[in-house]
Amino acid sequence: MTSISIENNTSSFSGIYVFFIANRLQLLYFLYVMPTVLTHPYMIWGIILVGIFSQLNLILLSKWLSSEHASKGYPGFVHLFGQGMIRVFAAVGIVVIGIKVTVVILGYVEIIHQFVFPSMNPNWLIVFIMAVCCYTASLGMGNAIRFSVIAFLCSIWMILLFYPFFMPPIASLPDLYPLIPEDWSNISWKGLLLIWSSLSGPEYIVCIAHLLNPRGSFIKYFTFANTLSVLENLVLFIASLFFFGSKFLSLSKFPIVTMVRYLQSPIFERVDIILICLNIFNLVFAVSIFLLCFYGALRILGKKLQTSHSKWGIQIICIIATVWLIAANKWIWREEHQSILLNLEIWCSSLTYLLVPLFLLIFSRKKRGL
Repeated sequence: MTSISIENNTSSFSGIYVFFIANRLQLLYFLYVMPTVLTHPYMIWGIILVGIFSQLNLILLSKWLSSEHASKGYPGFVHLFGQGMIRVFAAVGIVVIGIKVTVVILGYVEIIHQFVFPSMNPNWLIVFIMAVCCYTASLGMGNAIRFSVIAFLCSIWMILLFYPFFMPPIASLPDLYPLIPEDWSNISWKGLLLIWSSLSGPEYIVCIAHLLNPRGSFIKYFTFANTLSVLENLVLFIASLFFFGSKFLSLSKFPIVTMVRYLQSPIFERVDIILICLNIFNLVFAVSIFLLCFYGALRILGKKLQTSHSKWGIQIICIIATVWLIAANKWIWREEHQSILLNLEIWCSSLTYLLVPLFLLIFSRKKRGL
């Protein structure tokens, strides 16, 4: 069986790619459902506060990315943790990535089915999305990283669509009161956890650290990416408060898309369809990265990392993932069970985002001390 190069890079990627990757991975499915959970205007401060903690976390991650262990790739991880511990981490990563891909794809499929193709069988949407993701992933990690630029350019401008919601008569300052909670016991800790989880994603950059230029200014690009993500979350949450009001915001499952449906354009009748379709580029980019990380974790677990890549490795994984997603959409992604899977993803993403940079920096300093 012939082999392909999953890491088809001829040169290291500059720091600007860190900005594109980190920012797009922070703006996935939870961006669309977050206002429904936050609801209260004072959660604006929650987004800002969690954004600051996210920045501190990214500073830790950037310090590790600048270390010699990061530039060595897999041998660097082995030197830090040892073969046995790496395989344990790979097994955990397989589960975490599997949950993340399931929630992200089924969440997007639900949005597409509800707002774009209500009469279409969701299974065909799953097959189509997975086929595109499989093709992108099969081109290798280098091309998947470059695809982050396309994903960014296709979706960043959409934030401008929401400017009408900040203008009268929709915008009304009383909708933003109270900015300080009258009863601190009513603060939504689940909402804060959701914000932290939605800002996760940059921790997966450790899987491609050896492909990045070690002389890149990681802190600068992480700061730009995180700041832009926080600003986008703030704009969308404030716009949803203006449009729905705090009392009615929780009644809409996808408030962001619902708002866009009310926008009028002399050229396009359904602006929401354009938004949803172009955001698929971001979905394809993210899932392609996750699939390649999943494939790499499987190879580590099976002690196959030193052998050549199988021509059909990614394709087989994608076929299995597609079957799983169709089954999960039928039996798990239902109103009575959906919250369980969402809560599981929130906790998994929150923990990986918190622990990955912390563990890497602690073990790096331990090795340096030895």
